Order: sequence, then C-alpha cells, then structure tokens
Amino acid sequence: MKSSYGELREQAWQANMEIPRRGLAIYTFGNVSAFDAERAVFAIKPSGVAYESLTAADIVVVDLDAKVVEGTLRPSSDTKTHAALYRAFQGIGGIVHTHSTYATAWAQACMPIPLYGTTHADHLAEDVPCTALMTADAVRGDYEAETGMQIIDCFRTRDPRQIPMVLVAGHGPFTWGKTADKAVYHAVVLEELAKMASITRALDPHAGRLPDYLVRKHFERKHGKNAYYGQ
Repeated sequence: MKSSYGELREQAWQANMEIPRRGLAIYTFGNVSAFDAERAVFAIKPSGVAYESLTAADIVVVDLDAKVVEGTLRPSSDTKTHAALYRAFQGIGGIVHTHSTYATAWAQACMPIPLYGTTHADHLAEDVPCTALMTADAVRGDYEAETGMQIIDCFRTRDPRQIPMVLVAGHGPFTWGKTADKAVYHAVVLEELAKMASITRALDPHAGRLPDYLVRKHFERKHGKNAYYGQ
C-alpha cells in the first residue's frame, strides 16, 4: 500500500541524513522531524536506527499527541519534545536535536553562548539561550514532554522566529526552522557559533560582548525590513 505521507517522510529522511554528513552526531545520536501543519502530523527518525542503514521507509509519522500515524518502528525517544514545540511555536516546519560537540559542551556547562562577534550577529541578535536545569520532580514525570516545557519556558519572553535555537541545560542543542532543511542549517550554524565562542573564551576569558551597534548592523542587514544580504 502506497504511503499517503511519502513526501513528508522523504523530507525528514533527507534532513536526517545531513546530521552525520555535517558531523553533528555519531552512531544513532540526534534526530530531525518535518512537520505538515495542514494534517497536523510530523515525520521523525525512528529510535536507535543508525544513519548508515536509515531509509525513508523507516521514518515514522506521528500526530501532535506523539501517537504513531504511519510506520512500523518506534519513533525517536525525543518525539514528545518535538510535539510540544510544534504545538507551541507557530510557523515552524522542522526541528533538529543533536549532541554536537561544542554546543553540547555549552549545554553541559549550563551556559548561554555569548555573542562575541559578527558571525553570531549575522544569525541572531542575542546570546544563544540556555534553559534552566530540569528539576528532579520533572525528571520523574514525562521526561521528554518536560524537556519541551523547558524550552517553551525559556522562550516566554523570546521570539522563536528570531532565535531558532536553544541549549537544554545538561543535555544538548535543539534548533528549528520553517522547514526541516532550515532547521538543520540552524543546527550547523549553532555548532559553529559554539566552537567559535569556545575558542574566543579560551584565548581571552574576559572577552566582551560585541557592541550593540555592530550587532544591529549585522543582524538587520540579513533579517531586517531593509535587508540587503544575498540575492
């Protein structure tokens, strides 16, 4: 029987294959999902399947309650986190979770990534935020759903459209975008920003934030109403 979600599963598979290709995860670490807002479902990597053996047919489709709609494998253990973010953040069409080295190191330090330079400012106009550390009570509850709430709580006063990335304290990075491909792009950017910040801090532990006039210039020329970067 032909899948009614074939295109969505293909999108998710292609995006997932970028994770090892970009060096963002090893073995079975990490996952990408692709969202179909009209049908209120998303396609996500199955749990514990190595990238080298992953096929589009393995991708699992679930609804926003994280219940399987199509697929024979168990979906990613992070599925409820993805579902929580799709419910909370309007307009996103893809989510990525990795354990990329430098971004995860900042998450393990429970520290936001400082805005040190223009490369960072080209993508967002503030530090990459880090959530609060999950409480013991939350861990005893629905852990993956609580991870989603950690992120949502972190964005109570932030715009997820302007800041498409976050560090979950003690855990690792999540990114999102209008599409699954864009979410992967943000995951690659986040890892590079984390690496640059790590080197900057090693060179100068007292390095200061990039001045606001440079932050605004670099952010606005790519994302402002009069943006002129690119074609």
